[in-house]
Amino acid sequence: MLILSHPWMFLLVPLPWILVKLVPQPPVPSLAVRVPFGKRIKSASSGGGGVEQITRRWGKLIATGLVWLLIVTALAKPQWLEPPIEKTVPTRDLLLLVDLSGSMDHEDFVDKEGMKTDRLTAVKQVVGDFLIHRQGDRVGLVVFGSAPFLQAPFSTDLKLVRSLLDETSVGMAGPRTALGDAIGLGINLFENSDAPVETIIALTDGNDTASQVPPVEAARVAKERDIRIHTVAIGDPQTVGEEKLDEQTLRDVATTAGGKYFFAADREALSHIYDELDKIETRKISEVSHRPRRDLYYWPLLAALLFSLVAKGLQLINRAKLAAPIAKNKLVRVDPLSGKLEVVT
Repeated sequence: MLILSHPWMFLLVPLPWILVKLVPQPPVPSLAVRVPFGKRIKSASSGGGGVEQITRRWGKLIATGLVWLLIVTALAKPQWLEPPIEKTVPTRDLLLLVDLSGSMDHEDFVDKEGMKTDRLTAVKQVVGDFLIHRQGDRVGLVVFGSAPFLQAPFSTDLKLVRSLLDETSVGMAGPRTALGDAIGLGINLFENSDAPVETIIALTDGNDTASQVPPVEAARVAKERDIRIHTVAIGDPQTVGEEKLDEQTLRDVATTAGGKYFFAADREALSHIYDELDKIETRKISEVSHRPRRDLYYWPLLAALLFSLVAKGLQLINRAKLAAPIAKNKLVRVDPLSGKLEVVT
């Protein structure tokens, strides 16, 4: 779409006419020679009639006016408005905490084909499906075992986050579970976030055995900073020892941080949990639009230049044609010695 950035510049269109009317023209000194054949010279120089002289005068005015109009059009800065470019602005930062402790290797989940699979593999599959629906969010990934580690910083590149999740393996962060420290690392990662909504989803199958900060205390700090935490318990509640599932702690963490607690016994249940999370953590997308502008002012300037050159060329050709009869008929001759005009017809 064609637009004008400075349309008010067209107020300058009558400026030359105003200057001609208001500014007095200085007298132009001229030399005159009285000759008895002046009418013949005037007739020859005017092309033989007043009509042609008026036509040439109007043609010159129109050409000058058109050149000035093109210059004013260039000053108005015409621009071509390109189609809008839309960009999605993240409205939420979502951090996934994935447990990689030794108990995640236990095969008590069922995959899509109905085959037994370990807990971490099931989590990867379901989290991958969950990420597909997170368009408009910035997603980060923290893995933890005996200590937490940042696997993927906040990014809108969800394929990258999923790829980095697929590269994880059981035990790569240590055999024990440090959920409290993982929450603490997540809180620190939100320090530079300016998203209006900040959420943590923690997936773990064991009780906290290695944290320096208790999970509930870390959740309390998250609550103070308006960070919501949802916890997803993965594992068998009947397990005892260090690998037992501490449901109460996970419930307390979720309640303290204003989130929800979920328990996943198999892959189907885990999928339902993410369906519920989709309802709770509704996807919000904010888009900004920008329409690039391409300057076109040089086109009227080029047209003005070419038109003025053509008009000047036609004027010179016309003068040459008008001077031809005088030279051909030799109406007047200047004596090189005396400088007097002599009639040679």
